[in-house]
Amino acid sequence: MPVLNYLTTALNFRPVMRRQFFPKLLSCLLLLPAISTLAQDKVQSSTEPTGFAKEPAALVYPFLDTANSRWFYFSSAARPFGMVSLFPDTAIDGEWGSGYRYNEPTVKGFNHIHEWQLAGLSLMPLSDARPLAEQKADYASAFSHDTEQVRPGSHQLQLSRYGIKVDLTATSRVGFSRYQYQTAKPQQLLLQLGGVQGPSKLGHAEVWQIDAQNIAGFITNQGTERRVKLVKVYFHLAFSTPVQQFDAWRGDMLFANVSGISGDNAGVRLSFQSKDQTVLVKTGFSYVSADNAKLNLNTELPGWDFSGTSAQAYNEWNQLLARIQIKGGSTAQQRRFYTDLWHALQGRRVVSDVNGQYADLSGVEPTIRQLPLDAKGQPKFAMFNSDSFWGAQWTIATLWPLAFPEKATAMGESLIQYGRDFGLIPRGPSGGQDTLVMPGVPMTPFLVSLAQKGLLQTTATELLPMLEKNHSSAGLMAKAGYEHYSATGGGFSYYLQRGYVPYPLPETESSYGSHRRGAGQTLEYAYQDFALAQLAIKAGSEEVAKQYLQRSQNWRNLYDGKTGYIRPKEVDGSWRTPFDPLEYEAGFIESNAAQASWFVPHDIEGLAEAMGDKTELINRLETAFEKAAKQDFTAGTAHAQEGHPEYRRTPINYGNQPSIQTAFIFAAAGDAAKTQYWSRRISDTVYSHLSPERGYNGDEDQGLMGSLAVLLKLGLFQLSGGLEADPVYQLGSPLFDEACLQLASKRSFCIKTLNNGPERPYIRQIKLNGKVLPRSYLLHSEIMAGGVLELQMVAKP
Repeated sequence: MPVLNYLTTALNFRPVMRRQFFPKLLSCLLLLPAISTLAQDKVQSSTEPTGFAKEPAALVYPFLDTANSRWFYFSSAARPFGMVSLFPDTAIDGEWGSGYRYNEPTVKGFNHIHEWQLAGLSLMPLSDARPLAEQKADYASAFSHDTEQVRPGSHQLQLSRYGIKVDLTATSRVGFSRYQYQTAKPQQLLLQLGGVQGPSKLGHAEVWQIDAQNIAGFITNQGTERRVKLVKVYFHLAFSTPVQQFDAWRGDMLFANVSGISGDNAGVRLSFQSKDQTVLVKTGFSYVSADNAKLNLNTELPGWDFSGTSAQAYNEWNQLLARIQIKGGSTAQQRRFYTDLWHALQGRRVVSDVNGQYADLSGVEPTIRQLPLDAKGQPKFAMFNSDSFWGAQWTIATLWPLAFPEKATAMGESLIQYGRDFGLIPRGPSGGQDTLVMPGVPMTPFLVSLAQKGLLQTTATELLPMLEKNHSSAGLMAKAGYEHYSATGGGFSYYLQRGYVPYPLPETESSYGSHRRGAGQTLEYAYQDFALAQLAIKAGSEEVAKQYLQRSQNWRNLYDGKTGYIRPKEVDGSWRTPFDPLEYEAGFIESNAAQASWFVPHDIEGLAEAMGDKTELINRLETAFEKAAKQDFTAGTAHAQEGHPEYRRTPINYGNQPSIQTAFIFAAAGDAAKTQYWSRRISDTVYSHLSPERGYNGDEDQGLMGSLAVLLKLGLFQLSGGLEADPVYQLGSPLFDEACLQLASKRSFCIKTLNNGPERPYIRQIKLNGKVLPRSYLLHSEIMAGGVLELQMVAKP
């Protein structure tokens, strides 16, 4: 059967039949990446859509790349940026390779918190007559994707071992579960309080019964290499039907008919006797106290309307996704777009409570702090957990201010509040402490971009000294990744004195910490210094601006004119030899010299001059893209493959952050047509799949690559990260006939393409609000004013 006919037939079979055809279907997807496996129970028509989608959330494909997912990657029963992210765990041991993994056949529990370096309470409904000693050691159940239903805000599946139907939804801080047991079968619920859950080994836990329908307690996330201090996660559970029996264990000891348990390696089994075989469970969470967990529960979910709560969750997602409306393209392309946009709102999750309280663990003892309140007594913003902002300048720092400005403001103010609490603005806060993830200070360009766009409540004058501290020997530039107890791994003293960070660093202390890659660190510091200089200009501090502008030129100290690459230097100033520009992580962070040499987004003019001229830069960059195209512009199809010998020797990698700006360097160097061509190729090649096996072809990192995919398909990109006084957006090659952004001002900004198509990636004419625009970029002020950008697309540049 021809491939296309085979796919069309397979995609229209019922779920059971699709399971039979799944292996062959996946092999076909390698040939036709834009076709979806559509592993859900309802399959969208493959006909070309017309008009704006009324329900963008219905187009989301939640299973994207889930065969490769990590603890915090997947999401189903969750709200945007919500504390709770409740879904089935098919793998639980380790930060990587855990959480919901599509090809793992059994459910090992339903954890409520899947977060950067944190886990929460895992529940598992059971229904059998085995003694507790056997149940606690063996409770996983098989399930089938054929009977699984997932959409933004909810998750449903069947535990085949017990015949239990599980439905999940959530508010921001409350997980809501519905278990439907079989008639005349035991109705049990296991609370797993110990063991390993994703990134965390769980330590001391306590649970106590309040009354027949309420229990409370906490679990303890033990320290990790990244999050070194323990974190308590408090919970309050409310049940729709009374608990008939409370059994527990600690280690090998069993306890029957008790009202609580405490200790390490503990757990609880609750038994019910619901007359309609249905048990509803509401679980509120807090990092502050069990009382606050109850307050969050009673505030956000006072009733027991499961269907209504699920509908509210779906509608909240739908309203946010509908802020960008698209027309044209195929159904598969529209589905992938809204899946990317959905991922752009994932991962970074609230850790403060409804009353504005949050836990600060930066000191010797935990401190409970209070967020500022508005006139109505509501918190002005929330506090968030977050993985690194490494690469955020080309992703969320651009997308969020356009489509979700209130989220960008809240995240920015959260980081600044942490700075007030901790004494330093953190790289990646987790549970009230900094994990020090990745190198440098990637928060600086993120915050400066928000300041330039008018999205911070904190003034530039107030923010400047806070960021300056991070760019000093007392700040995070001096620390390598995860370097909690020293400040040598950043090589900062060398950066100041010699203008570069040597590779390797000579100090023995620098063996503590990660990402000690001198050339890569130098490039990042120089760019981040440029960002700080722009804030100093905004704040009117000319001397400070001059100092950091001078430091931003330190990249030049590592440019080797003979090889034409940024090249690591030894501590004595000599070039490190031997030198292979394609050698992975030889002085560069998760990249090689060929990729990292383009990391000068603040000085493309200077980079062109160093290479000879703009023509030479453009020719070299195009040669790099032509070579990278042979490997589909990535280092394999998953982050775990990036370091493998057969993948890592690529000059461009769109599966990780260090070189995702490269397609837009052409435009900055004067050749916009090449930006249009290669950005469309990347969009179509790297970010077009709809399957559990393919998605981001690398490291998604809490919405970064999802945001990038959205921006490529809109044709908007900020090479500098939005650092200009009026930030600049380079134009790429939009995928759709029309894309309209709903702006905070209630205006809209629409990007319309005429005669668009897969063979017409080039822009012949640009009109903004009916007037010809004689340049291939936009200003932030022009977008915020609203209107229509009209692009005439053609087949030749």
